[in-house]
Amino acid sequence: MSTATPQPLWQPDPHRIAEARITAFQTWAAQHHGAPADGGYPALHHWSVTDLEAFWKAVTEFFDVRFATPYARVLGDRAMPGAQWFPGATLNYAEHALRAAETRPDDTALLCVDEAPGLRPVTWGELRRQVGSLAAELRALGVRPGDRVCGYLPNIPQAVVALLATAAVGGTWTSCAPDFGARSVLDRFQQVEPVVMFTVDGYHYGGKEHDRRDTVAELRRDLPTLRAVVHIPLLGTEAPEGTLEWSALTRADLDPVFEQVPFDHPLWVLYSSGTTGLPKAIVQSQGGILVEHLKQLGLHCDLGPEDRLYWYTSTGWMMWNFLVSGLLTGTTVVLHDGSPGHPDITAQWRVAEATRATLYGTSAAYVMACRKADAHPGRDYDLSSVRCVATTGSPLPPDGFRWLHDEVHDDLWIASVSGGTDVCSCFAGAVPTLPVHIGELQAACLGTDLQSWDPNGHPLIDEVGELVVINPMPSMPIRFWNDPDGSRYHDSYFDTYPGVWRHGDWITLTSRGSVIIHGRSDSTLNRQGVRMGSADIYEAVERLPEIKESLVIGVEQADGGYWMPLFVHLAPGARLDDALLDRIKRTIREQLSPRHVPDEVIEVPAIPHTLTGKRIEVPVKRLLQGTPLEKAVNPGSIDNLDLLHFYEELARERGRERR
Repeated sequence: MSTATPQPLWQPDPHRIAEARITAFQTWAAQHHGAPADGGYPALHHWSVTDLEAFWKAVTEFFDVRFATPYARVLGDRAMPGAQWFPGATLNYAEHALRAAETRPDDTALLCVDEAPGLRPVTWGELRRQVGSLAAELRALGVRPGDRVCGYLPNIPQAVVALLATAAVGGTWTSCAPDFGARSVLDRFQQVEPVVMFTVDGYHYGGKEHDRRDTVAELRRDLPTLRAVVHIPLLGTEAPEGTLEWSALTRADLDPVFEQVPFDHPLWVLYSSGTTGLPKAIVQSQGGILVEHLKQLGLHCDLGPEDRLYWYTSTGWMMWNFLVSGLLTGTTVVLHDGSPGHPDITAQWRVAEATRATLYGTSAAYVMACRKADAHPGRDYDLSSVRCVATTGSPLPPDGFRWLHDEVHDDLWIASVSGGTDVCSCFAGAVPTLPVHIGELQAACLGTDLQSWDPNGHPLIDEVGELVVINPMPSMPIRFWNDPDGSRYHDSYFDTYPGVWRHGDWITLTSRGSVIIHGRSDSTLNRQGVRMGSADIYEAVERLPEIKESLVIGVEQADGGYWMPLFVHLAPGARLDDALLDRIKRTIREQLSPRHVPDEVIEVPAIPHTLTGKRIEVPVKRLLQGTPLEKAVNPGSIDNLDLLHFYEELARERGRERR
């Protein structure tokens, strides 16, 4: 790979650099904590990873984190897994999220958009009042610190209120979007045994109403630990028997009472894709998320009270939790509930214009879809307020950078970022004081000791290697749910390089300090920024009597596309005709979600396995990406090597078609 310095696509001007919050932080940290005053971002980053304790102490002081009881030290134990952050400290995430209500009660905290015309603002004072009312009701229902509260909700203000009220009482929040089928939701919620569930009767998407009352009834039946179900009538239906009305729980005029909990107290549970079974239930802490998100949103995203943060997401994706944390910096958060393609492909740009968003976040796939549709957002919409467009979910291809620069405006900060549900944050991405180069993330984030390693654990520069993080981050999971000995947590990240986090991405760290992401090094499906599990698809598809076995693969393509074929081994006498194709796709759509529906369904003679009977996904993915058979798989580990020649030939045929 060439190490020549290319021309940047965008360069922040001196005024922008001087005004950036990260510049103010570096100056302040140099005065108070020994950070380097000179050398810009590279020097600041080096200090942040070589003196972790000084850096994270500086973050808490710069953002005035309120510790109800003080900490003994910043890092009690730095070993991974199990690093101990701020032992002795108590605080509350929701208290920090609502601080702006103390001084700016009439300003807008939430700006809500759906497929109906108009914007619906929620002020800081009203948000705080609703959280206070709901928190009191949760306590009256017996919710105590550590109890789980779940939401089957779209991206609406009630979801934000429910999360913050849960955090205020010390409960642990978890959520799924209402386009998830019952089985997908139960695979997640049954693990954590929630005591309260917030639900909608349905939602609007793509110009249609989607009634979810039957699914909610199934969830109520199969979640025996529930003490209460709260009904939010988005479609205007009456509350089912035995449920509570949202309006009754949020009408009181009460200040929130914030339970002061230990720094490592569980804030929420996020879920992995469930590639090899049940999704991993990833637990992150109140304090860890608070300080990591203050750093990420306040310094890297450069957000403050005058900003508006719009990120298109759903409550089933970590970016929704990240979006809600925009409240920590006093920023107005835009909630968009609806289809990204309704009434047309430019729907998100329309929202960015209407809300006067200053940072607009979306998926790389959406950017590329707009490019393919020949959209012209800068011509058709007033996007003068948008200082930054951020993309995640998958690497933004070079053509995506060029398209944003040409079609939005030429003074646009393009922040391609990469992280994971596992840390609910970014490992690399946005830096407001650095140039943007086509196809690259600007730099590793502060406090993130990001490296690229070869199989022997040697660091690489300007070469492709495994993404590793060699020092702890506060938002790393405190544990997985139902993992009493920590073995599943350990095996997920630390079995390749002991004591070092291996994330499962191929990356290049350039000699200029930028980062290039090449896609997943494991078999996790990642479509439109949503990580999904193959196990969910297998379970749904293989209930059909015609399907003997199946294999689903997600393939990142050189042009930025994502191809997700489903290979099916049919039962004797079955035929893959149009009727069966339709039933396969309908089954997946109804039992899982529209996102899970494959691009193609392809009949195969059989499915290859390891010698222990596990379907082999990673080797097939490598074959479909063009890797030669002898490099894609260890022949001695496969039960029938001849089966792999089918996938090798399919990759050749697709390669010829694309030429």
